[in-house]
Amino acid sequence: MKKILIILMTFLVIASCTKLEDLNKDTKAPTEVPGVTLFSAAQKSFADQIASTNVNYNVYKLWSQYWTETTYTDEANYDIINRTIADNVWREWYRDVLVDFKQAGIVIGATTYATPEEEAAAANQLQIIEICNVFVYERMVTLFGNIPYTEALNIDNILPVYDDAATIYADLLTRLDAAIAGLNTNAGSFGDADLFYHGDVAAWKLFANTLKLKMGIILSDADPGKAATVVNSAIDGGVFTSNADNCEMVYLGSPPNTNPLYVDLTLSGRQDFIGSTIITDYMNPLEDPRLPAYFTFAPDTNVYLGGVYGHSNPYSEFSHIADAIATVPTFPGLILSYVEAEFYQAEAAARGFTNDTPEEHYNHGIEASFDYWGIDGAADYLAKPEVAYATAEGDWKQKIGTQAWIAFYNNGYLGWTEWRRLQYPALSPPSTSEFDYIPLRFTYPVFEQTLNGANYTQAASAIGGDVMNTKLFFLK
Repeated sequence: MKKILIILMTFLVIASCTKLEDLNKDTKAPTEVPGVTLFSAAQKSFADQIASTNVNYNVYKLWSQYWTETTYTDEANYDIINRTIADNVWREWYRDVLVDFKQAGIVIGATTYATPEEEAAAANQLQIIEICNVFVYERMVTLFGNIPYTEALNIDNILPVYDDAATIYADLLTRLDAAIAGLNTNAGSFGDADLFYHGDVAAWKLFANTLKLKMGIILSDADPGKAATVVNSAIDGGVFTSNADNCEMVYLGSPPNTNPLYVDLTLSGRQDFIGSTIITDYMNPLEDPRLPAYFTFAPDTNVYLGGVYGHSNPYSEFSHIADAIATVPTFPGLILSYVEAEFYQAEAAARGFTNDTPEEHYNHGIEASFDYWGIDGAADYLAKPEVAYATAEGDWKQKIGTQAWIAFYNNGYLGWTEWRRLQYPALSPPSTSEFDYIPLRFTYPVFEQTLNGANYTQAASAIGGDVMNTKLFFLK
């Protein structure tokens, strides 16, 4: 009995020194997450959304007509409603990427740092977050058009207004310039928490200027004067000069940190995708050495054979996605590349924005593509009359557009956007589609139409109608 009383008294003493609410705290579930951790999480979601070929989120390798489907052909026929794809994409970019970047910035900005070096690193962290925000919003406005921007990401405002896409774009360029100016290459940043560049601030500066180059080119038809200014400013600031500068997500060998392509194409056990005859019919006549990097031979053959785009195609009869892409969990996720930088500069020269020659950058873009895939034979390929800039068919839009489309194979959104802007190569909708056009944009999410109806209606009217063939601001 005496021992029981001692135990009870000890418990009462401990309890009297402990707040009752503390007993209900789950010490294994932290209520505060470090800013650098939030940044890493946002980067992972960011890269996954670009790399994935899950048709619930990413249909761009289909819409660029690099791939087609075998059994379920809705997405190759431009049905994005059945799987509410626009809703999923909108949610991913806003909730899983932009919100995490925002929260990372809030935590980093509110933290007290012990040394000037830590303060300088934190300042760089905020600028890098801003650069990533610009990239994501650029993707959103070139995908949807007008979107929530000034009132976005506010939990207290669940009915945000939609801002004009061209106005957003102009503001993004202003934000990007400020972020570039704010980077201090003599200081650190995120270190290994940065999944893209491991805290290399100089690499982020190259990334930011290359993104700026891209954004300038996107504006070329809508505002040539502004585009030329942006392009030249980006080049003067320093853009990618080799594949060593590429921005990539280096994935790991085990789930859930593998490349999503490995999940979609191998772990799923599904056989949903094959090469499209559209791209194999471009590459085969040229005997393009990159074909084995893109596709396998059709089963039991020694030829690359694409399936009919948009139609049901037996998996067993056509070229599959190359093993290095489909079966390697660590295949890098490419976000921004030197290949892009060279083709954008080729276009800038062709438009008269710079004093360079289009042919020089055109050649470098093709050479960079071969180098990226570890393929020899670029010189011989460039010597072919059908490829050589001086003799290839068509005007500069056809020459650059077609070769850029082939080189952008690893990023379907780029291939689709290159076609949207330049209309090359000559692509057509499949005969199986209910639409007689290739989409130029995503329609707005269904949940926006029902929950944010007034602002949705205004936005749809402002862009010329919430349909997939509405030309967005940069296409006009």
